[in-house]
Amino acid sequence: MKRERLEHNFYIRDVLDVAPEMPGKSLVRQFDNGSLYRYTILEVEAYRGKEDLACHASKGRTNRTEVMYHAGGKIYVYLIYGMYWMLNFVTGEQDTPQAVLIRAVEGFDGPGKLTRGLQIDSSFYGEDLATSKRIWLEHATEKFDIVRTKRIGIDYAGEPWINKPWRFVGTRQ
Repeated sequence: MKRERLEHNFYIRDVLDVAPEMPGKSLVRQFDNGSLYRYTILEVEAYRGKEDLACHASKGRTNRTEVMYHAGGKIYVYLIYGMYWMLNFVTGEQDTPQAVLIRAVEGFDGPGKLTRGLQIDSSFYGEDLATSKRIWLEHATEKFDIVRTKRIGIDYAGEPWINKPWRFVGTRQ
């Protein structure tokens, strides 16, 4: 099967349509030394706009969240605990801040481990997934079953946000 990069039209949809389609897709990383690796996405979480109190956009448009207000297909990275970069893919139309957090790929079972292993840092902020030479997504080559659960580590957001089934975990069929 020919590997095809996902284009902008994949990302310019509501996060709740994009996120459940991401497990099983290949996250492709071209490193500075020229090596290229494909990692199957296993787990993601959806963050949906200003009304979602677990979403950074709920605090308004800031320098940190600016890229979330762009049309889907951009990378949103941010630092937590002063040591871990979190990798997110912006979705939706312009001025509709939404993003998908990549929680796990094969070989890296956690968002901090993932970004360390893939050498993701602040330089990826705002990168275009449809044209990037160092990171992109490709269509899935296998079928995955998707399980929906509540998101992890967002108790600060309160109800109803902590129990929204916006975490999507994929397993091979």
